[in-house]
Order: sequence, then C-alpha cells, then structure tokens
Amino acid sequence: MPLLKPDLRAALHRSMGADLGMFEHALEQPPPVSIRLNASKPTGDQGEPVPWCATGRYLTERPVFTLDPCFHAGAYYVQESSSMILEPVFKATGLSGKRMVALDLCAAPGGKSTHLRSLMSDDSLLVCNEVEPKRAHVLQENLWKWGHPNVVVCNAQPDRFTHLQEAFDLILVDAPCSGEGLIRKDAYAMEQWTPALVRECELRQQRIIDTIWPTLRPGGFLIYSTCTYEACENEEQIERILSDHDAEHVAISGLEELGPVRGKNGIGLRCLPHLVRGEGQFMALLRKEGEWNERTAVNATHAPKPVDDPVLPLLVRPDELDFRLRREVWFAAPASHSAFIDRLVHATDPIAPGVPVAEGKAKQWRPHPALALSRLLDTSSVPVIPLNTQDALRYLRGEALRASQATGFALMTLSGLAAGWAKGAGNRWNNHWPDPWRIRMR
Repeated sequence: MPLLKPDLRAALHRSMGADLGMFEHALEQPPPVSIRLNASKPTGDQGEPVPWCATGRYLTERPVFTLDPCFHAGAYYVQESSSMILEPVFKATGLSGKRMVALDLCAAPGGKSTHLRSLMSDDSLLVCNEVEPKRAHVLQENLWKWGHPNVVVCNAQPDRFTHLQEAFDLILVDAPCSGEGLIRKDAYAMEQWTPALVRECELRQQRIIDTIWPTLRPGGFLIYSTCTYEACENEEQIERILSDHDAEHVAISGLEELGPVRGKNGIGLRCLPHLVRGEGQFMALLRKEGEWNERTAVNATHAPKPVDDPVLPLLVRPDELDFRLRREVWFAAPASHSAFIDRLVHATDPIAPGVPVAEGKAKQWRPHPALALSRLLDTSSVPVIPLNTQDALRYLRGEALRASQATGFALMTLSGLAAGWAKGAGNRWNNHWPDPWRIRMR
C-alpha cells in the first residue's frame, strides 16, 4: 500500500481523528476476498459466512475466477463484503416479501443490483440503470448471468425518470463518489483523489437525489450509499435531504456487534477497514413521508405470441409473460408488470425491457444466450450436454466441441449449471457462447 497523499491523509484525519493510525495499519494488510452466492444456482457452500449477509462468504485466498466455470454460469458474484450491508438495510424497510417495483439508479457493474434482486420477492420488478453505455452492457451481462427474470436494464440520464412521478417503491442510489473507501484495493482511487473531486461528487450527488426524489412513492424508501469517508458526501448529504425533502431517517438496528458503526449524528452506517473485515462503505436509509400500499397485479397489455418457432415452448409458464420486440430480439417480462414497463419504455427507452429469449439470425429465430442462464428456461424441454471442466473452459473460450450426429440446439451445462447454447453440425457442436463473454486467458 503506497503512502497516503498529504491532502488525502489530512482529509482522512478529519474524518477519523485518533483512529487514523489503526486505519493506516489496516491498509497495509491484504484486502479480504469475498463472494455472494446465488441461491437459485446452488453449487455447495464454501468459505466463512459474512455476518451481515446470508449468502456472503469470505474466501481464504483469491482464486482465478476467470477460470471457474461456475463464475461464468452465475453461481456467485465476486463482491466486496462491506457493500453487502445492503441486506440488513433492505430488511429495515419492511418490504421483504412485498410486491414492489424498485430502481437501482447507478447500477453498474451489478453487485448491489443482483443482491437487491435476490432480496426482493419473486413477483417484484427491478429496474437497473447505468448512464455510461459500456458499463451498462457489463451490468446487463451480470444481470443475465444472475438469472432472475424480473429485471429491466436502462441506459438513461436520471432526468429521464422524472416522467415517472411516484412510480417506485424503493430507490437505491449507489452514488458516484470520491472513492476513498477503495484505496486499499485500487491504486487509481488514491491517484484520482483531490479536494476538487470531493466537491464535484458532492454537487453531483445532490443533483441526482433532487432529480430522482419525486419518482419515489409516498411511504417508499431510498437507500443511499457511497464508498467514501467524506462526511459531505455521506451524513451531510442525508441531512440535506432531510432538510429539503419530505423525508425521515430510518435507523438500522442489530449491527453494532458485527462491525459497521453509526455515522456522524447517528446517521447511516459506516464500514471502516480497521473495524470491519472489508473496505470502506457508507449506507443510509430514508423513508418518504406518506402511506405506502402494496402494489396489485395488472393484466398484460400485449398478447404473448412473439414467434411461431421452437423458442416459445422452451419457456416456463409463457402465459404469464409479456413480450416486446426490439432490434430483432424478443424480450420477455412479467405480464403483471406490463403496464408499468409500458410507461418505462416511453420514458427511458430501456436497452433490455426484460430478459431476451429469442434473436433473429439469417431470417430465423434462435434461443438467445441470456435464456440459457435464466430461470425462464424450462431445462426439461431441451437436450442437455454436461461438460467436464476441460470442455467447459473450451466452450467458454468459444471453441467448437466434438460430437456425433449432433443436430439442433442443445444446452451446455457447467458443473450442473445451465450456461449456454451450442448448435449441432454432425461431428461437432458449434459454439454460441457470446463473443464479448469469452475467456481470453490461457
């Protein structure tokens, strides 16, 4: 760990006071390695539990995740443990098990998005947004591999959501910040840090909150988080929201003995690497004034008849889905949320208004790569080819696999997990694992 820059050290001293020495000692230790398991794709338990996350695990060493087929099949997400305090914060909303629509506004690369989707009820809808196009595609890939069907991905500026007044039951703002909490793991986080960056982030966070607040339903919740130690980006932001908006702070209980500490004036939770087995994280929960009522299902507005080819019979309960065609791709989403998705499409033009299930190629339809990884797929309806570790890695590199009298599409499974498609061509299976996802490492 390089020495702290003088101006950064001064800022951290203002934030931590006498704890700065212990903090600097913690920065000299190797960062912990943690993952979050995907309960819908079990591969066995491993590691030591993260105290505040039921599916979080600490690993004793960092494996080469790129060469683990289970990683590519969405069996787990590599995530910093402190950010997993999203779980107790979400539970404090009382929305567990309730039907809802949530927005993750600054969602890439998808760690908190996949976690939030796992915490929500199956009949809820999660809208994930990322402003930067390249990061939005990474977010999309991670959500598709996670496999939950009730997800929409947007690539929109926050002000595009202003057309959806009082639309969301929960909004997660993992705000762009000065990144001090990452300096142990990421040298660039310290390189880029300046007082000017802190001020820039503070103002940007204010704009984001002021823009998105009207889209929260009365009685709904906003989760605000950063990975910085700056009070002006954390507790003071929350105090400003409480002053400027119809909001109240919600305390998170039962975590004191597990590590996260109260922020300034008792606002939010702070994870500090000398007190927590993890990196820096701040998270706070706010509730919008008013009475909240659980959503009811709304009938579909579109007939679920996208294609007359073999793709539709591959789906679990297709009669409960609504379909939209976008650039030669059929997307499936829950019919019970179709009216809301119509509004969302009009306001933000999502890049993925559901899970892609079929794509047009050479005037023919074929199953989309995301369908193979999704809970929408009825695996009993397709031929399944189990791959050993060696063939799995060959498949993930994009290579064709040997076969005998192979025809049609088949589902490749890695360690028992559905992963991707291959098309039979006699003595080989032609690879349909997407090129951007392929392993380049040897």
